[in-house]
Amino acid sequence: MKRYILTLAGILGLMQSYAQDLHFSQFYAAPLYLNPAFAGTAGGPRFILNYRNQWPGINNAFKNLAFSYDQYVPAVNGGLGLVVTNDNQAGGVFKSTRVAGVYSYQLKVNNKLTIKPGIYTAYSNNAVNTNGLVYRYINGVPDLTSGETFGSNLSTSFVDFGAGALFFTEKMYGGFAVDHLTEPNQSLTGGNSPLPRKYTAHLGAFIPVGKKQYNASISPNILFQQQSSWSQLNVGMYYNRGPVVLGGWYRTSFVNGDAFIGLVGIKYDIYKFGYSYDIVTSELRASASGAHEISLSIELPPPNKRGHARSYKRVNCPSF
Repeated sequence: MKRYILTLAGILGLMQSYAQDLHFSQFYAAPLYLNPAFAGTAGGPRFILNYRNQWPGINNAFKNLAFSYDQYVPAVNGGLGLVVTNDNQAGGVFKSTRVAGVYSYQLKVNNKLTIKPGIYTAYSNNAVNTNGLVYRYINGVPDLTSGETFGSNLSTSFVDFGAGALFFTEKMYGGFAVDHLTEPNQSLTGGNSPLPRKYTAHLGAFIPVGKKQYNASISPNILFQQQSSWSQLNVGMYYNRGPVVLGGWYRTSFVNGDAFIGLVGIKYDIYKFGYSYDIVTSELRASASGAHEISLSIELPPPNKRGHARSYKRVNCPSF
């Protein structure tokens, strides 16, 4: 029964899916995916790899992978970036791959406040593979045929657009983003299945604590996302001391609590590594086994430090 058991209704649900986008618990460790305005906020070239295995207790439920590259470019007074994401569900039954080019512009309002608007253009491909699905059991024997005529492999591709903005001072930062501005059609069967817009708002603060030589700070944060009828609220805090980062959040869908999230991160030279675990609090906790997430970031120094220093302003924002 641990093989991929889907009813016909479930398969049709994949074909005309209005499902939410993939998400990362370490949302600041996937900054360009969270908000395109984050492009170039590290200054020099930045490479990030994110991996998430959600609900491993449910065989191959959700596995997500993301790669991004971005850097600040003085010639355009902003950041340029590239984001590639892959969403793999039910062991390859449903796959979604997305490639996005990102641009952000840095606008210095005054000596304290900086604003960065950002945009992206993406190309996405969604595919369903029905081979190997178990539709039902007859006398304990799996039935691999459904009698339907939709074929074993279905796919669709579309172009997508999004925008966002980021503001920050020395001790405050926040922003908002809108994904799927044109609500592109993602139907796999030739019908009409618009991908709903996703709205994101995030806000945080950077507060130094303790003696200066400890290089310690706390960073309270809040994240809200809305897509169609689905909503999510993350509330939590980071604690930084030297190279070590600890974090904890509570995530809820308002209808019911979803998970407690714990994080540990390490910074060493140009490298940053983070691991987080979601402790499921919903009714899935008996079988879902939470979610493991790993992030790895490499931040290189700016290639032209003098020209970079005159125009670039770094945001005091978490890395995980």
